Amino acid sequence: MPLRHSLLAVLVAAVWGVNFVVIEVGLDHFPPLLFSALRFLAAALPAVFFVRRPGVAFGWILLVGLVLGVAKFGLVFTGMDLGMPAGLTSLVLQVQAVFTAFFAVLFLREGLRPVRYLGMGVALCGIGVAAYDHGGSRPLTAFALVVAAAAFWGLSNVITRRAAPPDALSWMVWVSVVPPLPLFALSLLVEGPEAGLAAIRGLGLAGAGAILFVAWAATVFGFGAWGYLLRQNEASAVAPYSLLVPVFGMASAALFLGEAISPLSLVAALLLVGGVALTALGGRSGKTVDAGSPEPAENPR
Repeated sequence: MPLRHSLLAVLVAAVWGVNFVVIEVGLDHFPPLLFSALRFLAAALPAVFFVRRPGVAFGWILLVGLVLGVAKFGLVFTGMDLGMPAGLTSLVLQVQAVFTAFFAVLFLREGLRPVRYLGMGVALCGIGVAAYDHGGSRPLTAFALVVAAAAFWGLSNVITRRAAPPDALSWMVWVSVVPPLPLFALSLLVEGPEAGLAAIRGLGLAGAGAILFVAWAATVFGFGAWGYLLRQNEASAVAPYSLLVPVFGMASAALFLGEAISPLSLVAALLLVGGVALTALGGRSGKTVDAGSPEPAENPR
């Protein structure tokens, strides 16, 4: 991969890692479901008027919008709001690679090489260590919500493979059109109109900046640049850079939020990142019963 592409991949991983710190900032100003709704609204508008709809059936866009936008991000933001640290969230979410492989076997009937099963086991051990470390000082509810979010992310990856959108940027912009209304409705039901109105009335530079960063930098730029890299290079050359996301996430959380990195957290990180690497890069057995649309490489964030 050319040096400029490698540098771009590192930049995208850095943006996605720092994004978890920015989410923490946003959660100081907005209820989690409302913040998630505003994130997708800002990602969709006005970009949807300038980006051509991806050449896939709208049903796929709707399905991924609900699974990824509403379920995955709703759970992530809620889990972080309940106390899941930003750095740990950036790490635990990478178990999505395990869920992706599991759902690919279940729904796409992919055959996996033994090394990927080993990777899944190692990654799950990392999740266990992280849960033990997290549970010593905080309720496990927030941790469980982030793990559930990773499961929905894995499911959305498999759906995206089946839909096979030709362009990552237009796909993400149009997927972003779906979540705002369901998330606004959930926010009204769960968080109440008073909390939302108070957050909107008190909107300042920090809150607005958090919305714009997670929408434009992490979503529009991140997915657009990652899609460009995947079109220009082999997926196997691009994918390893996604393993830098928790490195930047944990480092930036320690630097800007003062989050401590315990010895157990480091053990969990080594197990989880190593397991994800084996799972993501171990390759398939080549036995695939479903001969549907060609599979684009999944986006890590």
